[in-house]
Amino acid sequence: MKPVTGADPRKLFDAVPFMGLLGVRREFSADGRARLVLDARPELGNVIGSVHGGVVFTLLDVVMASAAVSRVDFKRTAVTLNCSSSFLEPGRGRLTADGEVVGRDDDIATCRASVTDERGRLVAQAHGSFRYLPLPANGDTP
Repeated sequence: MKPVTGADPRKLFDAVPFMGLLGVRREFSADGRARLVLDARPELGNVIGSVHGGVVFTLLDVVMASAAVSRVDFKRTAVTLNCSSSFLEPGRGRLTADGEVVGRDDDIATCRASVTDERGRLVAQAHGSFRYLPLPANGDTP
């Protein structure tokens, strides 16, 4: 695999193949906050007819990382060091993930996130820490 690179680091999210595969859209990422949305589709489902927990966890993880990189004006990327999640309701329909940075030093951001369904029910929540790394140049890996 090759790293995702580009002239404008604010647009790298849209070029991440996995986000495209899942159909995740970023509504915003600025000032240490971010929001992602995902419309449920049959291929993202689980046995009980809701969005698979792995997809919900991905939303939690990515929205926190997106919030973290916005806190440093997209000058660096962020990778997950740890993440703890709780699943409260099955995720059905359009899911919205909100994340925010709650603490940061030069190398690590601490974040929290939640996912709600289209009725406003809390589906899942998480907190995690993210290490800042330099943005990769073409052909480089951090």
